[in-house]
Amino acid sequence: MLELYAHPFSSYCQKVLTALYENGTPFRMRLLDSPQCEAWRELAAMWPIQRFPVLVEDGRVVLEASCIIEYLQLYHPGPVTLVPQDPHEALEVRMMDRFFDNYVSTPQQKIVFDAIRAEADRDPYGVAEARAQLEKAYAWLEKRLEGRGWAAGADFSLADCGAGPFLFYADWTHRIGDAFPRVLAYRQRLLARPAFARAVDEARPYRSFFPLGAPDRD
Repeated sequence: MLELYAHPFSSYCQKVLTALYENGTPFRMRLLDSPQCEAWRELAAMWPIQRFPVLVEDGRVVLEASCIIEYLQLYHPGPVTLVPQDPHEALEVRMMDRFFDNYVSTPQQKIVFDAIRAEADRDPYGVAEARAQLEKAYAWLEKRLEGRGWAAGADFSLADCGAGPFLFYADWTHRIGDAFPRVLAYRQRLLARPAFARAVDEARPYRSFFPLGAPDRD
């Protein structure tokens, strides 16, 4: 049985959960609800950096959300092919996956992490820089999505597994403006996707954790 060390409110955990739900892959959730819980102690023993999600199968430890989804594609494939067999198509999927990780999730999390710091430790310059980067990312994605139903083309993929939670929280953190109608429509398509919708619903009890205040939508 696959074991996933994760928390439902984490965007990177939702990325993996979306992939698991897309293909109905059985797994056991090892809920990381506090640093004192048994699952967290197990995580710390096998991965001292203690970042998650982490997937474990038969003693094999798989780190990083994108690598976990690649692992699922290799060892637990299902009806939805999240990484295309064609290398050229796969390259586009992986490139878009890195875009969402590096240019949507990273600046979004920078703003959130700044909000939970003590006032004296905050970095207004860094936050302004992160907001500017999100604006640039939205503008680039707006053009990239022309003629596309999903991030890398016509088919749902690894890239969309990450786009769902990253755009979800990015819009809470730095609103996606009306100047980006394709991005807004894409975000709505992601929210309507049953696998991601399930991940969003499972995280609803934890919305009070969001330091900037979860909006009354989505």
